[in-house]
Amino acid sequence: MLEPAGRVAMVSGASRGIGRAVAERLSRAGYRVSAGLRDPRRAPSEWHACRYDAEEAGSEDAWTAATLAAFGRIDVLVNAAGINPMARFLDPDETAFDALVAVNVKAPMRVIRAAWPHLVAAEAGRIVNIASLSGKRVRNDNAGYAMAKAALVSLTQAVRREGWEHGIRATAVCPGFVETDMTAHVTTQPRELMSRPDDVAAMIETLVRLPNTASVAELLLNCRHEDML
Repeated sequence: MLEPAGRVAMVSGASRGIGRAVAERLSRAGYRVSAGLRDPRRAPSEWHACRYDAEEAGSEDAWTAATLAAFGRIDVLVNAAGINPMARFLDPDETAFDALVAVNVKAPMRVIRAAWPHLVAAEAGRIVNIASLSGKRVRNDNAGYAMAKAALVSLTQAVRREGWEHGIRATAVCPGFVETDMTAHVTTQPRELMSRPDDVAAMIETLVRLPNTASVAELLLNCRHEDML
């Protein structure tokens, strides 16, 4: 297992939900955390908080530069920022579709590009993209969300292939219902039976500490039984 001491982890979406839980977990484990969030004032003092907005192209460059200025290296990148507006495939207005692709697919791609040379230099770089079980199957009307998360899974596979010889290992983490603000509208699954953000964070800590010889391409995490999974 890779020891966290000295290693630097960039975590987007760190103001709440899964991103917050991941940043807290990695910080407690001994990683130096560079938290990317829209309002850095929402981060605790032990994190290196940077403004990062997944809706703004170029925001990733400023965040990466600030991380390097503070720590001089990047070892881990967790893309947890995401949105979930309703986008039915028969909707004539494609605004929600465009936003889903921009935030859930292109933004993680841009952060990975920005951090890439530094992850290569680490020789054991780790990338975790928070996808979804919706990227593996479709069980509701939000086709746009499922399409974007499926694209994020594919992006992870492309990154995994490209980075393999450089020691970079990439994983798409695909949770089902997680008790966060994003699932506040859900009525089909009781909140007390949903996975917790800390559950996902625990899995991610394990993933980023695995050696290069033990790599996980996709991790499916569910709070209920599904026959196909």
